[in-house]
Amino acid sequence: MLRRAVPALLATTFLLTAGCSSGGGGGSAGGDGTTSGGTSGGSSANASPSRRAADQPPPAKGSVKVLRTVATGLNSPWGLAPLPGDGGLLVASRDQGTITRVDEKTGEKTDLGKVSGVSAAGEGGLLGIALSPDYASDHMIYAYFTSASDNRVVRVLYDPKKPAGEQLGAPDTIFKGIPKGYIHNGGRIAFGPDGMLYAGTGESGNRGLAQDKKSLGGKILRLTPEGDPAPGNPFPDSPVYTYGHRNVQGLAWDPEQRLFAAEFGQDTWDELNAIKPGDNYGWPEAEGKSSDAKFHNPIAQWHTDEASPSGIAYAQGSIWMAGLRGQRLWRIPLDGTKASADPQPFLEGEYGRLRTVAAAGGDKLWLTTSNTDGRGHPKSGDDRILELQVK
Repeated sequence: MLRRAVPALLATTFLLTAGCSSGGGGGSAGGDGTTSGGTSGGSSANASPSRRAADQPPPAKGSVKVLRTVATGLNSPWGLAPLPGDGGLLVASRDQGTITRVDEKTGEKTDLGKVSGVSAAGEGGLLGIALSPDYASDHMIYAYFTSASDNRVVRVLYDPKKPAGEQLGAPDTIFKGIPKGYIHNGGRIAFGPDGMLYAGTGESGNRGLAQDKKSLGGKILRLTPEGDPAPGNPFPDSPVYTYGHRNVQGLAWDPEQRLFAAEFGQDTWDELNAIKPGDNYGWPEAEGKSSDAKFHNPIAQWHTDEASPSGIAYAQGSIWMAGLRGQRLWRIPLDGTKASADPQPFLEGEYGRLRTVAAAGGDKLWLTTSNTDGRGHPKSGDDRILELQVK
C-alpha cells in the first residue's frame, strides 16, 4: 500500500490563506485549479481553468457550441477523468462497475477492467473517479463506489501495458463507512491543490444524518490521499469539511481556489453552494435559501424539474452545471463567490439527461449524458461524450 507523508503545517496554512482569497466571503480552501466534476490529479487530467481577474465578472450572457460527439455507446457513465496530455478520457460505468478509456480523438473505447467489490443498485454503484496527485509516477486511480455494506473510496493501479480488461489492479480501500442507500449516495471525488481528496456524500434517504456531524452522510469530506482526516479540517480528528447536505454530486474550484458544490433538493430547490469549511448548509431544516442565519445559503437555486444537478466545472468565469431531470446545462457567471447574473440554460432537451461536466482546458468542456441510468430514455447510440466550446 502506498503511503505519502502530508505536512500538517502546509495544509493548515493552505486553509487559512485560501479561505481569505479575494472575491467575497464563502470562499474555501481546496481546489486543483481544475474543475471537474470528478476529475483530478496530474497534468492535463485537471485542465487548468481559464483565469479571469477577480474584479471582472464574465458577461451576463454566454454561449455553448457543441463541437463534436467524442464517443457513443456508453453504459450508465458517471465518473470522468481526463488523462494527462492526449492520454484519453477515463469513464466509470455506474451499473457495470467498469472503467473504460476513450480516445478523445477517435472515440475508440478500451475496457480497462472491473473494479471489484462494486454492488450497483438504484443510485449506487461505481460513481466518481479521480487521478492521484502523483499520477505521473504512481498511476493510481481513486474511485468512490457502493459496496454491499457501505459507500467507500478505493484506489487501483492502472497498467495500460496489460491486456484490455486486465489493466486494473486490486482495490486498496482507503476510506469506508459512508452510509449507502437505494438513493442519495453522493459520489463525486476530486483532489485539491493542497493534495487532499474531497468527497461529496448523500444522506442515503435518512435525513437526520445530514445534521449529525458524527455521521459521514450528507457531507463534504476532506481526506489525505491515504484516507485519514486531512490536517486543518474544521472539526478535530474528523473528515467532515461541511455538513447539512442532502446529496452532493458536483465539486469544482475557481482559479482563486474557492470550492463550489452542486446539491440535489427534494421537491422544491436544487442548489449551487460556495463552500466554507465548517459551515452548515441547512438540510433537512432548510431547502434552498433560508432566513435562518445559522445556515449557509446557496448562491443559486432551481426548481427540481429544471436541474437535479450532477457534475459541475469551472470555465470562462462561470460554473457550468449538468442537469439530470432538467436535461440542460446551466451557466452560472461568478463574481467571487456570488452569482453575477441569472443562471442561463443551454442544450435543453437536446441530449437528454446530463451527468458529468469536466474542464478540457481554456474554453472547452467535456460533457457526458445519462440516458441509460434507468430514468432516461435511451436514443440510438445510448450515452455519449460531447466536446463543447463555451463562453
